[in-house]
Amino acid sequence: MINYLKHTQIDKFRWDQCIRKSVNSMVYGFSWYLDLVSPGWDALMEDDYTSVFPLTHKQKLGFRYLAQPFFTQQLGLFTTGHLTQDHVTRFLDSIPAKFKLIEIHLNSMNKVDPEKYEVVSRINHELELMYTYEELSRNYSKNTRRNLKKAMDVGIEICRKVSIDELVVLFQMNFGQKEGKLCNRDYLTIKKLIEYSQKRASGILLGAGSQEDQLNAGAFFLKDQNRFILLFAASDLNARQNGSMFLLLDAFIREHANQPLLLDFEGGNDPNLGRFYKSFGARETTYPFIRVSRIPFL
Repeated sequence: MINYLKHTQIDKFRWDQCIRKSVNSMVYGFSWYLDLVSPGWDALMEDDYTSVFPLTHKQKLGFRYLAQPFFTQQLGLFTTGHLTQDHVTRFLDSIPAKFKLIEIHLNSMNKVDPEKYEVVSRINHELELMYTYEELSRNYSKNTRRNLKKAMDVGIEICRKVSIDELVVLFQMNFGQKEGKLCNRDYLTIKKLIEYSQKRASGILLGAGSQEDQLNAGAFFLKDQNRFILLFAASDLNARQNGSMFLLLDAFIREHANQPLLLDFEGGNDPNLGRFYKSFGARETTYPFIRVSRIPFL
């Protein structure tokens, strides 16, 4: 039986045990992560925490709805048992009617019945790091090799003492200012995520820039079992000219090559970003986005 649990009813110890042991475990599903990105989240639970489904809810104009939190690419159903399309359907059908709109990302192992739900495949990019650096770099595009040479020619260096504030400000002053999607609360959230991950020794913060100590590019890689997620990255206009971000990603790949690891670029719906990730040899993967409207006038 699938039960709806309000936030205060969730046994987080048992919840995290389920996420840890699930066949499709991901860091986004742990209670500490959800507490930071979606405070007060609710949940669906089946058979004494053998299967769980986080409900990341919001409220607007009197309507309660489910939305995907920032910095959280995939959620959905996590289970320690056999994961089937029917299992996913039963959980989706069990989402309480009080949530009038559902717009959420499930994880790549959640198969959705397209005849029952409006589903769109979202694109991600991943790179297997089990090969030697020489083998991996052979799959770099000509443009990537050209930018790496440019970065080395102009003296770009890798910086390993980047502060969280430096990375966030770099993002705010460049892409963040242009896009305008993130507010102060969201920047506080990513700071907390990076800070907490570093305390757990499960994150790497890297930068790249000129010899004058000017940071042109930065990135935070979140460790998730045998996966590193490119959770947050930023660059300025100079990085386009001097190849800083290319050098930063190449340095990460070089240092983690020949290990049973996966580099998850966490994105790719933007065609330009997709081309950039593929230029390092990444392969395209997908995960489902579902939308359900229970609002009569919509």
